[in-house]
Amino acid sequence: MRESKREAALEAAKRVVQRDGVTALSYEAVAAEAELTKGGLLYHFPSRENLLLALHEYVAGQWEQCMCREVGQQDDAGLDDQTKLEAYVRASQNPDRAELLLTLEAATQNEAAHAVWSRIYDRWAAPMPVAAEDDEAVRRFIARLAADGLWLYESINEATVDPQVRDRLVQEITALGQTGQP
Repeated sequence: MRESKREAALEAAKRVVQRDGVTALSYEAVAAEAELTKGGLLYHFPSRENLLLALHEYVAGQWEQCMCREVGQQDDAGLDDQTKLEAYVRASQNPDRAELLLTLEAATQNEAAHAVWSRIYDRWAAPMPVAAEDDEAVRRFIARLAADGLWLYESINEATVDPQVRDRLVQEITALGQTGQP
């Protein structure tokens, strides 16, 4: 299976999770969705665990690429905390069910997948403040919580948020984390 077939398989795996959940992820389901053979999948993913971890890496990587596009560079090198927070807030919107289910699965059942997501959170998301007196860190973390809350709200609700309302919410969330606020 060439690299494009590998990516097609991962896109198919994402659709399976989107539609049917993580527990439905199997070689048979992905092969049928991607119109590939089970043997072709086994070549790149020798076990279901390998397939699942690759899917975590793929979906988390897509999210990080979105943040990179938001800042106009290929990684987070040289970015200040506020710029990373703003990219995180903007990129954390418009979630899909697969992303939600994979992050939940990683947080509760899959240590290797948890590490994949944690590396991205550690680079881009505002960390938990280490001191209550660090006003800027507290504000950035509150903004992160608000962004995560909006992401979760959009993930679990069938109704979509009007794009103009979402834009306003994103503006207000990023303003929460700005330095020099009272």
